[in-house]
Amino acid sequence: MLKEFKDFAMKGNLIDIAVGFVMGAAFNKVVASFTGGIISPLIGLVFKSDFKTLKYIIHEGVTNADGVLEGEVAVHWGEFLTNVIDFIIVAFVMFMVVKGANKMKKKEAPAPEAPKGPSQEELLAEIRDLLKK
Repeated sequence: MLKEFKDFAMKGNLIDIAVGFVMGAAFNKVVASFTGGIISPLIGLVFKSDFKTLKYIIHEGVTNADGVLEGEVAVHWGEFLTNVIDFIIVAFVMFMVVKGANKMKKKEAPAPEAPKGPSQEELLAEIRDLLKK
């Protein structure tokens, strides 16, 4: 059983998937810091506030004795929009990576053309004529 597991774990595809997963996790951090540190503040300038803190308050909470707001119900649309921007950036970069990888692949040689000669119908007609004789 240990040998079978080793054979499974050492397959090229599994290692490629693991490397891709680790790279994807690292890339996600880069994209999150890009949108959180660069894109969100620029968009936040338009709304005159921190973009991730934008929200639509459905129900105001109450302030307790310690001065802490409790019971607020809100839709955090700024955070959601930031995550959508993250997704679009990752999807675009992955599209460009796949497009570049496809260009780098060797182009398959075109299949050789079938040898020129009589068509199937011509051969059948010739066989028919030979059989008539």
